[in-house]
Amino acid sequence: MTISFIRTLLLYIVIIVAVRLMGKRQISELQTSELVVTLLISDIAAIPMQNTGQPLASGLIPIAVLVMCEIFVSALMLKSSKFRKMICGRPIIVINDGKVDQREMRRLRMSTEDLAEQLRQKSVFSFEDVAYAIIETNGKMSVIKKPDKEQPTAGMLGVALPDTGIETVVISDGEISNFSLQLCSKSRDWLEGVLRGKNVGIDQIFIMTANKKGDFTIIKKDEYK
Repeated sequence: MTISFIRTLLLYIVIIVAVRLMGKRQISELQTSELVVTLLISDIAAIPMQNTGQPLASGLIPIAVLVMCEIFVSALMLKSSKFRKMICGRPIIVINDGKVDQREMRRLRMSTEDLAEQLRQKSVFSFEDVAYAIIETNGKMSVIKKPDKEQPTAGMLGVALPDTGIETVVISDGEISNFSLQLCSKSRDWLEGVLRGKNVGIDQIFIMTANKKGDFTIIKKDEYK
C-alpha cells in the first residue's frame, strides 16, 4: 500500500511538471499534437500506478520522451508555418461576408445546430448579425459581427476613458499577493493604509481587488460580516 501511494504521488508530480513544461492551455485550446501527447501521458502513467511490480522507470522514461518530442514539435511549428499547418491545420471560414459556406461546413462535418450553438456561445443569436465566423485550429469559433450590429465603443463615440489598468486580487482569503500588487503598481504601504482607513484586518478579508488608479473592492469573510 505504501509503495503504491509513493509511486502514484511521484507520477502525479511528474505529470504536473510535464504539463507545465508543455505550456499553459485549457483542454479546449489544445492543438492536435498537444492533445495526443496529453492522452498518451495519462495512459502511460496509469500502468505503473496500477502495476507495482513494473519498474517506475518504464513510466517515467516514455513520459519524458513525449514531453521532449512535444517541445521539439512546438519549437519547429514556431519556425515553420508549413509544418504548423501540416500538424494543426488551418482556420476555416464558415460564414464569409455574411454568407454561410455550406461546402466548408460539410468538410468540417459541422451541422447547422453546431453552428448556431457556437454562435450563441458568442452572444450572437441571429445569422444576419454575422459578417465572418472562423473555426480556429483548436476548434473554437471567432466571430466578427456586421458593422451595424456591433456595440459602439468609447472611441467611436469620441469619449476618452481613464486607463485604470488591470484589476487584480491583492488579498485572497487573508493572504497578500505581492505579484498582484506589482501588477496594479501598488505597494504594501498603500495596502496597509487602505486597511487602516477601513478599520479592517488582513485576516478578515476574503477578497480584495485593486487597480492602478487606486480603486478597490473589499469582501469580508462571512464570520466577520
